[in-house]
Amino acid sequence: MTLAAGMLFSLPNAHAQIKPGEYVSGGGFGVLRIAPDKGDALRFHLNMRGANFHTCELSGVIRNGESRMEDSADTKLPCIVTFKVDKTGVAVDSKHERTCSTYCGARAHFEASYALAPAHCAPSYVRRERDRFKAAYDKKLFAEARAILAPIAGQCSNWLTELDNAWVDNDLAITQFRVGDNAACRATLKQWLELARTPDKTIEGNYPPSDAAEMLRIAQATRANLKLCGAPVIPDPRGK
Repeated sequence: MTLAAGMLFSLPNAHAQIKPGEYVSGGGFGVLRIAPDKGDALRFHLNMRGANFHTCELSGVIRNGESRMEDSADTKLPCIVTFKVDKTGVAVDSKHERTCSTYCGARAHFEASYALAPAHCAPSYVRRERDRFKAAYDKKLFAEARAILAPIAGQCSNWLTELDNAWVDNDLAITQFRVGDNAACRATLKQWLELARTPDKTIEGNYPPSDAAEMLRIAQATRANLKLCGAPVIPDPRGK
C-alpha cells in the first residue's frame, strides 16, 4: 500500500525538475521556452531552424513529462513530445516521429538537447539588447551602442547561431570603427576573415540556397567593414 501511494504521489511531479526558462540547443538553432501553467503543468513553445531556413514550431502543455499535440493530423498516432531532464538541461524527443515531422520543414527536426541559457545570454534578452544597440547606433550614440553590444559578442557566442554571431560581430566592428578604434574592429572580424576571402561562387556551392544567400550577405558586409577598418580583403587565389 505504501509503495502504491508513493507511485501515485510521484506521477504528477514527473517533470518537477524541469525549470521554467529559455533553453537553447547546440549551435543556437533551437529555442525552447518553458513557463508555468495551471496546477503542476508547464507550457512550452519550441522553435528550431534547420538547413535552408526550414523550421519547426510547436507549442503546448507539458504534463508528466509529455505534451500531446492536439492538432495532430493522425488522431490514432498523435504527435507526442517528451521532455526529460538531462545533464545539460532538457532532452526533447518525440513519439510517433512520422506524425511529429509534420510540424517541421523537410530539413528540420526538433529532437535535441536544450541547455538552460544564462539570463544575460537568453534569446529574449539578446534580442532586446540588439534592439537597444540599434536605437543607440541610429542616434549616433556610438560609445553607448558599443557598450551595449560588446558583452553579447564577448559572452554569448556559444548561445547564438553562426549567422547571428556573424551579424553581432559585424555590428560591433562597425561601431568600433565609428569610435575610432580600428584595431578593435579588425580583431572583432578576424574570425570571419576566411569567409570574407572566399569567392562568392564558392560560398554559393557550400550551402543550400537560402543559407548561401545569407552567408553571402555576411561575407559582403565583412569585406566592407574590414576595408573601413584598414584591412582590405585579398581574395584567396585558390578559390577557397
